Amino acid sequence: MNSTFRTYAAAAALAVAATALLPAPGATARPAACPTLNVSEGWYGDNQARIERLMADHCQDKGARAKKPLAVFDWDNTVIKNDVGDATLYWLLRNDRIRPPRHGDWTTTSRWLTPEAATALGSACPTGGRTLPTSTDTRCADEILAVYGKGATSTGRTAFAGHDHRRMEPQYAWLAQLLRGWTGREVRSFAAAARAENLAAPQGATQQVGTARVTGWVRYYEQQRDLIRALRDAGFDVWIVSASPEPVVDVWAEGVGIDPSHTLGIRNTTEHGRLTSHLQGCGSVRDGEDRMITYIDGKRCWINQEILGVHGAAAERVQPADRRQVLAAGDSDTDVSFLRDATGLRLVLNRNKNELMCRAYDNRDGRWIVNPMFIEPKQRRTTPYPCATTGYTTADGTAGPVRRADGSVVPDQQDSVF
Repeated sequence: MNSTFRTYAAAAALAVAATALLPAPGATARPAACPTLNVSEGWYGDNQARIERLMADHCQDKGARAKKPLAVFDWDNTVIKNDVGDATLYWLLRNDRIRPPRHGDWTTTSRWLTPEAATALGSACPTGGRTLPTSTDTRCADEILAVYGKGATSTGRTAFAGHDHRRMEPQYAWLAQLLRGWTGREVRSFAAAARAENLAAPQGATQQVGTARVTGWVRYYEQQRDLIRALRDAGFDVWIVSASPEPVVDVWAEGVGIDPSHTLGIRNTTEHGRLTSHLQGCGSVRDGEDRMITYIDGKRCWINQEILGVHGAAAERVQPADRRQVLAAGDSDTDVSFLRDATGLRLVLNRNKNELMCRAYDNRDGRWIVNPMFIEPKQRRTTPYPCATTGYTTADGTAGPVRRADGSVVPDQQDSVF
């Protein structure tokens, strides 16, 4: 056989082989390979393999399905290390960007602020002026920090009361409400400045705010950036849901390729293009009532309303399985409801949060996966999570047992992934 004939024969054989790989007439072509994770370091046990199997299951029918599978991530300490709401407040205080309340009345900043907290803030902070001089007035800065960070005045008096603890966290909401008077564009510029500072600061850095030393750095988890990339490549619709102000989350989410159209955070109402101290509502809660934010059951409502298109009181209920998110990721009790709604996998970063870890370790349906934090993971908790007694926070703020969907009590759980 001469060389020319061998060349033609080889080409013919390749053509036959290629034809054999083509789909039959009318069949749906399957992708040659589904996305996998590029960053393996930091994944615990078989978590990476299970996530890749989930992606492969949905990648293979990418061309045939009617809608994209949904993946929803919490933000703070789930996609990044540390808290972008905290970082933004610290920047606002250091740069005199908080406006005084109307008529000097701090109760106008939150319907849940106690009289004691309003009095403490009014005593510590000056009235009048365009903004509060918190870069130099340490007494004012310290009082705002105490109310926001501890939910108490600097003298230990309760700062917020009367809210539904499954729908509202007034401390988180208060940051959004302190943005009153600024435009969304201005808030995004503040968040961008805080982002630049916190990413540039060395890991472990602190900063001076008032008389306190507070956290001064934030980092993206490269594992989560990689996961979000892979999910999108596999055809998932990826969203962020956070209990930080939405304009702040918009700025940070772009760092993992998520457009502002796919972020959900605390939303202010607006007047004449400027943010007010009131909040948009969800489900049966109307705008301005300030009774539900993206927090525990509120996250479920906002996902159902803004992503799934369910409105009214129905948005507050669990939706049919074929409509819900396939994958969800979170790190805190604030994420419990939307994680429970996920039909495929529920990824938990272990920060030793009672209710979340009780449900994750109970793992009745085998869909929960637990991973240590990718940066500075927590040490093993030395005592069991108090699932059977006080692991659950009720709407009125009292503690009770964590219960399964059938009403049975989750037994105390040992920490095993750390």
